[in-house]
Amino acid sequence: MSQTVRLTVAQAVIRFLGAQYSERDGQRQRLVTGMFGIFGHGNVCGVGQALLQDQVAYEESVAAKGGEGVDPLAHGHVPYYLIRNEQSGVHAATGFARARNRTQVMAVTTSIGPGATNMITGAALATTNRIPVLLFPSDQFASRLPDPVLQQLESPQTLDTAVTDCFRPVSRFFDRITRPEQLMPSLMNAMRVLTDPADTGAVTIALPQDVQAEAYDWPLAFFAERTWHIARQVPEAAALARAVDVIRSAKRPLIVAGGGVVYSEASEQLRGFAAATGIPVADTHAGKGAINWDHPSAVGGVGSTGTSAANALAAEADVVIGIGTRYSDFTTASHTIFAAEDVRFVNINTLGFDAAKHGATMLQADAREALTALTDALAGWEVDAAYRQRAIDLDAAWQREVDACYHRDHAPLPAQTEVFGALNELMAPEDVVINAAGSMPGDLQCLWRATTPSQYHVEYAFSCMGYEIPAALGVKLAVGDEHEVVAIVGDGTYQMLPMEIATLVSEGLKVIIVLLQNHGFASIGALSQSRGSQRFGTAYRMRDGGTGRLDGAEVPLDLAANAASWGADVLRCNGIAEFRANWEKARAAERTTVLYIETDLLGPNPPGTAWWDVPVAEVSTLSSTQQAYAEHVAAKAAQRPYL
Repeated sequence: MSQTVRLTVAQAVIRFLGAQYSERDGQRQRLVTGMFGIFGHGNVCGVGQALLQDQVAYEESVAAKGGEGVDPLAHGHVPYYLIRNEQSGVHAATGFARARNRTQVMAVTTSIGPGATNMITGAALATTNRIPVLLFPSDQFASRLPDPVLQQLESPQTLDTAVTDCFRPVSRFFDRITRPEQLMPSLMNAMRVLTDPADTGAVTIALPQDVQAEAYDWPLAFFAERTWHIARQVPEAAALARAVDVIRSAKRPLIVAGGGVVYSEASEQLRGFAAATGIPVADTHAGKGAINWDHPSAVGGVGSTGTSAANALAAEADVVIGIGTRYSDFTTASHTIFAAEDVRFVNINTLGFDAAKHGATMLQADAREALTALTDALAGWEVDAAYRQRAIDLDAAWQREVDACYHRDHAPLPAQTEVFGALNELMAPEDVVINAAGSMPGDLQCLWRATTPSQYHVEYAFSCMGYEIPAALGVKLAVGDEHEVVAIVGDGTYQMLPMEIATLVSEGLKVIIVLLQNHGFASIGALSQSRGSQRFGTAYRMRDGGTGRLDGAEVPLDLAANAASWGADVLRCNGIAEFRANWEKARAAERTTVLYIETDLLGPNPPGTAWWDVPVAEVSTLSSTQQAYAEHVAAKAAQRPYL
């Protein structure tokens, strides 16, 4: 009979996680490196007790070695990090896993009810971005004896419905543990999905609070060290040959580099492939930095917020080679940017769902392996010199636009592009800039000059306001003190999730938060105006007693004071010159520091070169909406399916 150990379900979870490893390219490391969480009645005596017991065991190991340091991860310890908001915890875990190129993950534990449902937005973000996170929301009693328990959702239709069922559509894997022995296959499948380069995202295992505390005799083999190998899928020979045939037939090919290039660590191969073939390389948000901005083939971001260079080449491309991209709405400019009548697609992706998009010739493979194989198979072939030079000339023209946006000297308040320019020039290549929502990602995609694949961390798949500060927490845990982590936040996104500043302070982690105050929603305000809705409801204003509108005096927000109240050091910056000077102080600081600067809500912004389909009211009494609808109909005429 096999040996067993008697543990609670929660204790078994923590012990199992401490013995899981990932491996890629011969590098073996702990897979789950810690757990974010907030304790409530649903998990404080289950997972909370298990984490305490694990912490005590670690401390005893250190004491047994005479007080000498014991590597927590080598010991099997699962460190616990107290967060302030459950959604933030998932964002932090996402930031961590992305910074580690999906080879390591963090877990998140919450209580039942609102603690659990707070995580759903974070889970959706992680799954949309194809980033692995491990979630342990608590659940109602499996026994149903205390029924309804505090915070339990009751459904007259079935007693089996719980709030954790909301995780099903936003998770790559979901399970609910109602008996202890169910945990074993569930955790095995969880590790499978977390280490799958294609089928990954949020992994959710709901733990009823009574089951967490229930004891079971577990086989010791369940807790043996396991190594989960992250595969590099090699291109199938026939599929490679088909892709090569299409590329060889191209006169005006264009590469769209997505996040898959970064996560597979294929930047060197992409740069070599581009240099050998002369094919221009555009990028998505997740793929920015996969090719250095000053590479002769680099033409910058493509799509709705792309550069004039990338979008001009996209409009005339006869073959589009998508590498590790899911072709979001912005990347295709709502199916208008790839305008050539005969355009064809070659899609390289680990996930067949993405590889098959746009009627493409599919090459289902790891980006690094595929690029290596394509470089060999296309040896001696390259685009003609005139096309290569056209890409260089177009990019040079755009770089002049970047310089103008970065050094606009706008008055009386600077444009936010000037803040980005200062940061782009002041940050080191291995520092990390983080952003997610509003007008900033659009400006950053077309302007930011990334020299490394790790520098640019913009979440634009879910574009979740509030992501930046908690993501900075996760990224800082991933990259350590050698690199500055810079979270750029607007006043809108700041007001949603500022509280993880307190977590950064309590953990002694140093990040730089750049807080731009413009008293409104710049992105949605501009969109509203361009679509005939006159910026209605997009500024932070007091209600006017006469009109009843929110267009009175500015709301007297002091976000700098608020940031200081969370424990951060705050440096107020009056203009770009003072911002640059204060950057040096923030870099030298040992604590989390906020650089606060006021910017112009109305821009100016970089010139737009592509469209985005946002439907306009078909009928209206407003002349502004009528005009916008006519413009929408005209622009929509260019929209097409890619078949």
